[in-house]
Formats: sequence, C-alpha cells, structure tokens
Amino acid sequence: MNEILKLLIAGIILINSSFAQLAVAPDRVTPKEFSIPATPVFDLMGVTPSQVNRTSDIKDFKVDWSFKSWKLNPNLAIQAQPVWEIFYNKKDLSKYQQASTFARRLASLDISIGTVQDESGDRRIGFAAKFNIIKQKDPLLAKEMYTGISERFAQEKNDLLNQISVLEKKLDTISDILEKPAIRIQIKSLEEQLLTQNSRRRDEINAKAKIFIEENWNASSLDAAVGKVNSYRTDSAGNLFKLRLNRSTGFATWLNGSLGLGKRWLLSGLIRSTWYDEQLNFTLRDINTLEETPQEAIARNKLFAIGLNFRYGNPVYTFFMEFLYEQKSFSTATEALSKVFTPLPGTEISGGTVKWSVVNPNNITFGGDWRVSRSVILNYGMRCVFDKKWKFTTFTPVATISCMMR
Repeated sequence: MNEILKLLIAGIILINSSFAQLAVAPDRVTPKEFSIPATPVFDLMGVTPSQVNRTSDIKDFKVDWSFKSWKLNPNLAIQAQPVWEIFYNKKDLSKYQQASTFARRLASLDISIGTVQDESGDRRIGFAAKFNIIKQKDPLLAKEMYTGISERFAQEKNDLLNQISVLEKKLDTISDILEKPAIRIQIKSLEEQLLTQNSRRRDEINAKAKIFIEENWNASSLDAAVGKVNSYRTDSAGNLFKLRLNRSTGFATWLNGSLGLGKRWLLSGLIRSTWYDEQLNFTLRDINTLEETPQEAIARNKLFAIGLNFRYGNPVYTFFMEFLYEQKSFSTATEALSKVFTPLPGTEISGGTVKWSVVNPNNITFGGDWRVSRSVILNYGMRCVFDKKWKFTTFTPVATISCMMR
C-alpha cells in the first residue's frame, strides 16, 4: 500500500508540473470553471469520495481516476461537452456571450463514460449526460473583468515595434560609432519587452481570474442528469459474462444543486432515483414431500437517494461532511417477491429463505479536496455506512484524481 501511495503522489507531482507549463491562449481572456467537479458517471456509480458532489460547468475534456480499493485497476472516466466543442469553443467568445440563455444551457450539456472494477471483481460500465439548469455566475460572461487588456497590449506591441524600427534606422545611419553600443542596448531592451508580452499579459489575466474565482468559487448552481450503468461478472482475463441484477445495474435520473453561503461555505444537495431489476433468491418447498428446490425471480425495483453536503474552504482546498440516505421501493425481499411470483398449488415459499442485495441506508462521509493546479484536483474521503438501526457496517477510504485536458 505504501508503494501505491508513493506512486499516486508521484503521479500528482508529474501531472502538476506538466500542466503548470501550459499558458493561457493569448486571445482567451477568461477562466472557464470555478471548480473541477466529479465526472457524472462516477457520481452515479458511487465511486467518488463525496456522493453529494458540488456542481460546476466545465468547458474542457476531463479524465478521472478512482482509487477505492488501493489497487491499480483501470477505474477510468472521461467527460466532454460536445455542443460547446462544436459551436462555441472559439478564441473569440462573442458567439457564446451573445447566445440566448437556452443556448448557453444547451452548451453546458456534457457526456461522460466510465468503467470501474468493484470490490467483488465485477466490471461496471456506464455513461451519463448532465446539463446545467441554473447558474449564478458564468466565468465566460465576465467580460468587464478583462476589458481593455487585449487593446492595451496590442497598443504596447505597436509602440515597441515603432521604437525598434526608429532605433534600427538610427543605427544604420549614425556616423559616430561610439554611440552604436548604447543604441544596440536600447534595441535589445525593447525586444525583451516584446518577447515577454505574452507572459505579462497571461500573468495579468491570471491575477484577475484568481480574484474572480476566489470571490465566486462557491457560486450557486443546479444540474440535472441521467445515466445508465451495467455490472458484469468477469474472469481473470477481464472477459464479461452474466449481467448482475441488483443496484449495480440500473438507469437513474438526478438533480444536484449547490448553494453558496458567505465566502467560505457551500451547501450541496442531491435527489436521485434509480430503476433496476432485482434478483431474488429463495427456496420453494413441496407441501406434501417437503422437498425444497432453489429458485430465483426478477422484480422491478427502485432506489431513492437524498443527501446533503456541507463544505468549508476556498478555491484551493475544501473539507466536507455529508449524509446520504438510500431506500428501496420495496421494504423487504418478501414484499418484492410477492409482486412477481405466485407459488403453484401444493407448494410454498420456505420462510426466511428469500434473499436479495442488501442496501444499508445511512451513509456518512468525511473528506475534502486539494486543487493541485489550475487543471488537477485530488479528492479524498472516508465513508462510513450504517444499517437502518444505525449499526456500523463498513468503512471505505476513497480517492480520485481529476485532470482537465487543457
């Protein structure tokens, strides 16, 4: 485990140093997102440190890695916004800024696909689609923050080029050779200013962007999403076999919202419904011979989840505590079986043999995140699961790394 942790930390440092070298495109004068959220398909699978995630609208491709069992399994998800990439991802943002509210909401549509290997060795594969409904602040509309930067640096560039041109002509025509070294020094100084224009412009943009993000990192928003996950039994080679019929396989819809409280707090909420086929195992007994035979049936079930997350921090790091409650539409396996199976005359269901996949309803998680750089964030959490009588059942550490592919 220590080697895995060292590898994880080394990967973070390598990714951070790589992304730190990236410059803001000269014609793009605004940040794209306030935070780096969890990929929706990972959110649906429950493999993120926080199950009640904060909302955010990314405008780049993103990749997530999930580490739930501290094994280097290929737990990977990718996320992108096709409408934004096709119609609005230009150096000039005027098309997006002049678009209608509906069109900008449509541009927030993102698609994600992902896969994880769970604790039982099953391979889970899923996809999700999410779009923003309400957004308190949009970084791409903050035109007033960057007004005049491009014009000022363009004017400076012209002035520097004119000065260099004048000095070069003077250097060619001057008769006193003792003055030439001083003129060459002036030309070199002006050329250095010209070469540093992009970096100085970038630094000014980043400084203003930092202020803007610090003021709005916990801006309120509301997202809606749908998703589908299938879970398959696999062999040692990773071949997919029978589909699991339990809560690991299903279709879901959910609402995820965040509300900023002051400058340091963020309250997030989640409401989600998941529809899935539930496999029920039981024993059927012959009343006359008392012979028992194992049987199975499939019931259509629904899992309802609701949760709250309290987050404290700033744009660089946050800490959170959350509670998530889950409940099936059928309270017991026997109730679910009675809806889909009727014993033949002369037979009965052996009492106490009806089994299904147990869902412990109460989840409490503590954790946080650290935004390593503008493009990389490390999320971590410790999840405690309790049954309906609040008896402690499991404790699971979860960590994810999210990278914006800028």
